[in-house]
Formats: sequence, C-alpha cells, structure tokens
Amino acid sequence: MTGRFAPSPTGPLHFGSLVTAVASYLDARAKGGQWLVRMEDLDTPRNVPGSDTNILQTLERFGFEWDGPVLYQSLRLEAYREALDQLRRAGHAYPCSCTRTTTAPCTCTTGPRWRVRFPSDDFTVLRADGIFAYQLAVVVDDAYQGITDVVRGADLLDSTPRQIHLQKLLGLPSPNYRHVPVVTNEKGEKLSKQTLAPPLDLGAAPDLLSSALRFLGLPVPADATELHSIWGWAMAHSQPAEIFLSR
Repeated sequence: MTGRFAPSPTGPLHFGSLVTAVASYLDARAKGGQWLVRMEDLDTPRNVPGSDTNILQTLERFGFEWDGPVLYQSLRLEAYREALDQLRRAGHAYPCSCTRTTTAPCTCTTGPRWRVRFPSDDFTVLRADGIFAYQLAVVVDDAYQGITDVVRGADLLDSTPRQIHLQKLLGLPSPNYRHVPVVTNEKGEKLSKQTLAPPLDLGAAPDLLSSALRFLGLPVPADATELHSIWGWAMAHSQPAEIFLSR
C-alpha cells in the first residue's frame, strides 16, 4: 500500500493542508504502507520561490516522515507529453479554442488547448499557455509512483471520476480514493491561500496537530502534549473508515 501527499508550492501550508496530510499519513501508516510526498509545481506562474523548502520543513516540524525522495512534477514533462500523445493518437483528446471555463462538448478542431472527451463535461489536459493540467499530471504520476490509496479533501470529489476516466484511457491502474471533509473559515469558505488562510504556526505544532486529529474525529487525550505522544496515540486509535467520506 502506498499513499501520498501532494502540495503545490504556492505558499506555506495552512490548517486545511495539515488535516489532509494527517489523514493521508495515518491511512498509510496504519496499513503498514509507504507515504510519499510529491511537489505539484507545474503551475509555474503561481509558484512562490522557496515554498517547496518551507513546506518540507513544516512537515518535518510536525513529525511527518516520508519515504524516498520528493517527486517534482516540473521534472516530469516528457512523461506528460507521452501520455497526451497517447490520448491524441487514440482520438480521445482534441485541440480546442474555447474558453477555459467551457465544460460542455464542443466541435473545435484547432486551438492551443487540448481537452479530453468526457460525458457532458470535457476537461482540459493541456492548457492554452502550454502547461499540462492537473488532471493529466496527477494520473501519470500516481501510476509512476505506484500510488494505491489517495486521501484528499472532498473539494476534489469532482476530479475523481475524471481521473478514473483518464486511467482507463491510458491503461493505468486506479487507486482507492477517499475524501475528508473540507476545513472552512468563519464565512464557510474553504481554507486556502485565496481565502487568506494563515500559515501554520510551527511553534504551536503539538496543539495544531491535536486540532487536526480532533477535526478528523480523533479526540487526543489531554495528557498527550508532545508530538511523539500525539502521533503514537493517533496511530493506535485511528479508524480511517470512520473519518473518511466514501468515494
């Protein structure tokens, strides 16, 4: 069993990121599996220099231990190009000049963007700016890294059927998908950089880790105040089936 956490280096991790990482980590470790970290840095206009290092240092400060080297998507462009060529040759992808927000099937035959046919909801695999889209890259990399179990936020539920569709078209295995509830702010907005979610306070790592576990339905006892004891308790008491939403 192999799980993964795949942040984008567009800024520091926030509490919502921590919840997802904790859920994924517990799922992998509880099953005696590996846990990998992937840096999804394809969207270069949004990348913030140094964020990848900051993210990795934050994970270490919170007691996460990952297996093997960190995979950077920016070094995998040839693999995505080969996957797109496979889709094009099979007639599953077509060039498109529609706006990025268009989802309905279209009749384009030319354009800078490439989309994949999907019932009532065609989606982009190569953007007009030449950047490979998340849907394609994540599918190619999950297969490359041997990912068997994906745990992520429920905001990505809509991406799951698209990725399974791509996996079938490319002849790749489909991982088991689970989705955790999304952390929101006082306005009911998902915590994100766009909603100005504050970065994790490294000085409060034990308290924040306990809060993330409580959010996932794991009430850490009051006498567990150090990272080591908190993780030890969580490993012994986590029941992923109860904290994850179904696919």
